[in-house]
Amino acid sequence: MAIEPKFCGDLFQRMKPYIAMISLQFGYAGMNIITKVSLNRGMSHYVLVVYRHAFATLSIAPFALILERKVRPKMTWSVFLQIFVLALLGPVIDQNFYYVGLKFTSPTFSCAMSNILPAMTFVMAVIFRMEKLDMKKVRCQAKVAGTLVTVAGAMLMTLYKGPIMKMISTQHGHATTSDVPTAAAAASGDKDWFLGSMFLIIATLAWASLFILQTVTLKQYSAQLSLTTLICFVGTLQAIVVTLVMERTPSAWVIGFDMNLLAAAYAGIVTSSVAYYVQGLVIQKRGPVFASAFSPLMMIIVAVMGTFILAEKIYLGGVLGAVLIVVGLYSVLWGKYKEYKEKSDTEATSLPLKANGASGQGIAVTEMNGVELEGKKPNGINSTSHVSIPEVNMKAEGLA
Repeated sequence: MAIEPKFCGDLFQRMKPYIAMISLQFGYAGMNIITKVSLNRGMSHYVLVVYRHAFATLSIAPFALILERKVRPKMTWSVFLQIFVLALLGPVIDQNFYYVGLKFTSPTFSCAMSNILPAMTFVMAVIFRMEKLDMKKVRCQAKVAGTLVTVAGAMLMTLYKGPIMKMISTQHGHATTSDVPTAAAAASGDKDWFLGSMFLIIATLAWASLFILQTVTLKQYSAQLSLTTLICFVGTLQAIVVTLVMERTPSAWVIGFDMNLLAAAYAGIVTSSVAYYVQGLVIQKRGPVFASAFSPLMMIIVAVMGTFILAEKIYLGGVLGAVLIVVGLYSVLWGKYKEYKEKSDTEATSLPLKANGASGQGIAVTEMNGVELEGKKPNGINSTSHVSIPEVNMKAEGLA
């Protein structure tokens, strides 16, 4: 029996969000692997941050100029100051600390640690009273429990390495004396691993702070593409100043047609421009919880790619900690999903009451507004639910 074209078309439409998010995770994973190779070859992470956000600015700016030319709000000193701080938190602090942490640890470890972002943002949102806690409700209990489990997983990964997990790619061809570290080398490696973990936590804290401030900024400057362009541009200028102070050798700025250029261009164009646009479409259609749920997939992809491409060593502590982080992440996401669904149901039931001014129009207006809710609500620009959910994948894509 032949398959009807209409059925295939409907199936493809339903599968597009899944295909898009899975493809993005491969894009994020590739960024981590390529960046790790570039850093291992001696590229300065300060210079990498400059070039990455220069590429990101050039990639996003044309879309912002064309698509938002009629809706771009007026720039004020207050908004500019917020953009300046956002750029400092994102491109400068977050990215530099993240790259140092990536250099000292591994791509898999860095991806796992980045999954603590929703929990950290949730805690900051509670502190700044952007999130309300009602411990009598199950969804609030789930968010609090998920946060605690996520933090426990991060602490486990930081403080405990454990034995190396034997992988097929690391079992052959590596049985040399150079693989048997001395006590001094092992102590130095443990110190670097701990410092790398601290740098990753600081980077995540800066990124969570960015989302808290960005929530406020978007209420005054709602053009998202333009805001992202300005953050990347100002962040590039700030990163140049930081690099001039930290990197005194002019040769550090020189990159050719090599892995360093690929790392900067890939991170800026793919994971800061294309990924931002695609993820925005998915969030608009299916909601932020749907997009966030794919975050741990990146960690699995990076683990597989890192093992076979970089011969990355995976430790028991990292595996156990990553499992705890993923469990905590989904607990927080489940609580946010229930909160989002509750708000949507409340708004949906209140619409017919407002639309019954004319006889027979209530159902039609409700259906029309239902489409609007599905299209606009997940953006969460004026909603507290925006604070802790969309950020999960944004971290990987490196918007700022």
